[in-house]
Amino acid sequence: MLHLVSGQALFSSCSPKVCVVGSGPGGFYTAQHLIKARPDVELDIYERLPVPFGLVRFGVAPDHPEVKNVINTFTQTAKHSRCNFYGNVNVGRDVTINELKEAYHAVVLSYGAEGNRTMGVPGEDLAGVYAAKDFVGWYNGLPNCRELNPDLSCETAVILGQGNVALDVARILLAPISMLKSTDITQPALEALAQSQVRRVLIVGRRGPLQIACTIKEIREMVNLPGTKPEMLPADFEGISEVLKDVPRPRKRLTELMLKTALETPGEKELERRKSASRSWGFRFFRSPVEVLAEPRTNKTSAIRLAVNRLEGSGADAQAVLTGEVEDVTCGLVISSIGYRSLLIDPGLPFDSRKAIIPNSMGRIQHTPGVYCSGWVKTGPTGVIATTMNNSFDTARSMMEDMDSGALDVSAVKSGSQSITALLRGRGVKPVTFADWEKIDSVETKKGEAEGKPREKLLSVEEMLQVAQT
Repeated sequence: MLHLVSGQALFSSCSPKVCVVGSGPGGFYTAQHLIKARPDVELDIYERLPVPFGLVRFGVAPDHPEVKNVINTFTQTAKHSRCNFYGNVNVGRDVTINELKEAYHAVVLSYGAEGNRTMGVPGEDLAGVYAAKDFVGWYNGLPNCRELNPDLSCETAVILGQGNVALDVARILLAPISMLKSTDITQPALEALAQSQVRRVLIVGRRGPLQIACTIKEIREMVNLPGTKPEMLPADFEGISEVLKDVPRPRKRLTELMLKTALETPGEKELERRKSASRSWGFRFFRSPVEVLAEPRTNKTSAIRLAVNRLEGSGADAQAVLTGEVEDVTCGLVISSIGYRSLLIDPGLPFDSRKAIIPNSMGRIQHTPGVYCSGWVKTGPTGVIATTMNNSFDTARSMMEDMDSGALDVSAVKSGSQSITALLRGRGVKPVTFADWEKIDSVETKKGEAEGKPREKLLSVEEMLQVAQT
């Protein structure tokens, strides 16, 4: 469109300008859907770190490389002619949400869940207690977890929580080093795990086998993990087989696998395998943490006190009720895998601190026109990458409906990244482009090749920026 202002020709584009905050699955799937469905949308992705892909890079277990294949699709989106990536930009600190609202027709918040849910029990700040998010970040190369240096000198580790992340952590703690050597696990983590004394991992949940939160794939991987044997309490499975006929099929298959592992006499081959195993793992059901206990006169973890629960109700709605009994489990490592929490990045936004999400309706943020959300900040930390894909597509559809109905005014001329990059320059912030990320990617891949790995990640923001800016 051509405007004449006091004799000068000014070009302005009325194409909708949208920015996405966060470059994990939530951000990329929203961007992908918008770019495919609206050939006029111009889209910018802002990311706090110099590297993209969020939880796909920093959350997916190193021995699950197939899950990381979505990076290929995200790369196509990032390299699309109507998409730009700006890494090393901390929204909320380097630039505000209001400044983004000024520059764009719509802003999508997809910055995930950075915080940890706390257990809320005495002793959780003792040495030897870690949040699963930080432990995963440590072995996956998240820069702010680089210094974690977990103490793996004990024999027994207790993981609180029975979701997929808990099982990932258990598997990484017990997997043979030969299995991990060819993954993109970080070198410091590989060296620490090679020296680890952990031989037994207990995965604790407050409810029963029918309420376990992981998927069958993760349990199967534990059952088949070389050099390990299962160690279950038959009492935890009492009465389970009787109710199985009324359970939905996926849950039924998962429970049958646990029952078989816990109660059936193994065949000759499996018996042989278990006899030669030097490590063990097991689920502990109907248990909740009460207190982490310290070695006398130190702040080092020596045990965890667990309350024994019973269930009231059945199925997904069953509630854990305290029986008054407690038991102590000797351990030197406690990993709390009870969920990630989203944080508020701008005081001007609504936030439900109990659920740790931004209150929204189909991705439309309440009382905040022009601002949307997708991913875990929208739903809470649930589901797998496919779940995030679907909820991100829903957010993109909500935004397009608003564009079509006029609820989102896209007629005004907006400056988009032009004014934001100028603002950032004035504040001394140098964004990392997708081409800059490709330099980092190339260095990491080359370093990995030398070690027989898919990549060796750069572990500090400084190193990343050094490579990006050369």
